[in-house]
Amino acid sequence: MTSSRTGAAGLAALASLVADETRAGFLLALLDGRAWTAGELARHAGVAASTASEHLGKLVAGGLLSEERQGRHRYVRLADARVAQLVEDLAAQVTPSAAARPRTLRAAGAGSAMARGRTCYDHLAGRLGIAVTDALTGLGLLRQDTGFALTDEGVSWFEGLGVPLVRTGRRPLARACLDWTERRSHLAGVAGAALCRHALDAGWCVRIGSERAVKVTGRGERALAELLGIQPDTLR
Repeated sequence: MTSSRTGAAGLAALASLVADETRAGFLLALLDGRAWTAGELARHAGVAASTASEHLGKLVAGGLLSEERQGRHRYVRLADARVAQLVEDLAAQVTPSAAARPRTLRAAGAGSAMARGRTCYDHLAGRLGIAVTDALTGLGLLRQDTGFALTDEGVSWFEGLGVPLVRTGRRPLARACLDWTERRSHLAGVAGAALCRHALDAGWCVRIGSERAVKVTGRGERALAELLGIQPDTLR
C-alpha cells in the first residue's frame, strides 16, 4: 500500500470515529479537560451504559481517548492537546442554524453561559478567553501579527504572576485556537493552559453546571481588571 493510500485510510478511519453523534458528543464533553467515567458520559449523552462502553472502546482504540482505571471505575479523557485542538477546530466549522437554537430557557441559559466563558480543553475560551487574549495583545504581552507569540515582556508577565511556562514535547508556548462562538482566535498552547490553571486555582473562575462553562468570580474580576485592564462588565 502506498503512503498516500495509507494516509487516506487513516483519514477515513478518523472521520468515521468522529462522524457518530454519540461519539462526537463524548469528545465535546471531554473538552473540559477533565476525566469522566463511562457512566457520566452515558448519562450526558442519554445512552445506555453498554452503548457508551462500546463507543468509548472505539475512541480509545482509535487513539482519540486515553483511559485509566481506579477500582471499579473506568475514566477516560482526551488523549492529548492535539486531539483537543482537532475537536475544537472541527466544532468551529459548524455554524449553528436556526433549527438548532435552544428550545427551552434552561438550554438557552446553558448556551449563554458557554458563550460567556468556558474551558477549551485546558485553556480559556468564549468571551472571557477573547477578552484575555485581546488584553494581553493590547499590553504588548502577546503578538498576533505574525502568528501567536509571547513577547519577552509577556514571558516576564507570567513569571511575575508566579505562573511557570513549562514546555513539554512539541507543544508551542502560544498558539491561536479558533473560538467557535466568537469566531476569533483565543490563546492556547502552554501559556493558555498555564493561565487557565492559575485562574481556576486562584479562584478567579469557577466551573458551573455540567458543561465546560466557567464563571468569573468577584476576585477574578478584580484581578483581571488590575492585571490586564479588563472591565468587569465585559465578563458578565
